[in-house]
Amino acid sequence: MEATSQPAPENAPNRYVSFIDIDFEGNMAVVLGHLRRYIDDSANSNAFWDRFKQRMEQVEQGSGGYSDKLLLMHSHVYYMVELFEDHDDEAALRDLKKLEEECF
Repeated sequence: MEATSQPAPENAPNRYVSFIDIDFEGNMAVVLGHLRRYIDDSANSNAFWDRFKQRMEQVEQGSGGYSDKLLLMHSHVYYMVELFEDHDDEAALRDLKKLEEECF
């Protein structure tokens, strides 16, 4: 993933100023959609991603303890980057970067 240092447009959401106009749920859903394409495929399945899916299910059912969906995704961001890079999935990397910049 290539880093860019372009300034954000003036009307772009900025989490340091306000959470207004930041679609946390939508951003997470898009990234989870990309992620699920890979981790739900038995060819890419492993114990690590199986545990992630189990924890996500607990969070979505409200039994995740101290964790929430955003925290769980944040704590796995580097693994998601690696997975998306392994599959040359530029769209997933772009959407993950947006999630990171706006929500983490």
